[in-house]
Amino acid sequence: MTGNKPVDEGRRGFLMSSVAVAATLLAPGVTLYAMGGDAAAAETAPASAKVRWGLLIDAAKCKNGCAACIDACSSAHGWQSTGHPETDAQWVRKITATDPKTGAGFSAPVMCQHCANAPCVDVCPTGASFKRADGIVLVDRHICIGCRYCMMACPYKARSFVHEPVADQKPDAPRGKGTVEGCTLCASRIDAGGVPHCVEACKAEGHGAIVFGDLNDPSSDIAKRIATYRSTRIRADLGCDAAVYYTNI
Repeated sequence: MTGNKPVDEGRRGFLMSSVAVAATLLAPGVTLYAMGGDAAAAETAPASAKVRWGLLIDAAKCKNGCAACIDACSSAHGWQSTGHPETDAQWVRKITATDPKTGAGFSAPVMCQHCANAPCVDVCPTGASFKRADGIVLVDRHICIGCRYCMMACPYKARSFVHEPVADQKPDAPRGKGTVEGCTLCASRIDAGGVPHCVEACKAEGHGAIVFGDLNDPSSDIAKRIATYRSTRIRADLGCDAAVYYTNI
């Protein structure tokens, strides 16, 4: 056991020191939001700790059979079915829950919950899983070694491992075989003053089931709704302090 330790530390050091070199191997225009762990993210990402971005999902407005949010996310970020449903990437998925006694149920999307106390960040051995100052949880593909500890730690099963080779990557969503990925809350769009693709797509369908905004701003639409209507978070008992709220579930 002691003989392996220097090798592990050496490998980690090599991975961290080669981040800048790895950046040159990406397609032109493909960069990540931050190169490295929390410290680098805080310095380079256009994010502010005064803001905390989040979502409020109204299950009563989420229509059964509607996949607009999933389709929009898939198209924007380049993940799709490869014919292996058990292992295919899935940044957002629709779940349906039914009360076996009454038959009552609901449908709602589930994605990365962008936790303030993110288990995926805590267990990552290289710092590839990190949280921006504004609370968005991301994966730095340059230093992700594909150990999948974050996938095991996530109580929401919100991350995927890329098993297949990838092509035609999107500049705002670099991907790579052998790495872990998940919902980015469309960070590049937010940084440019926009909203996540899922929010836009749901609104375009006329449902308006997903509200996006700054949870720290009491005057924002999302903060007002959370303060006015009963809402909950998935497995709030775990203390992850998720940024995704649900109502009517």
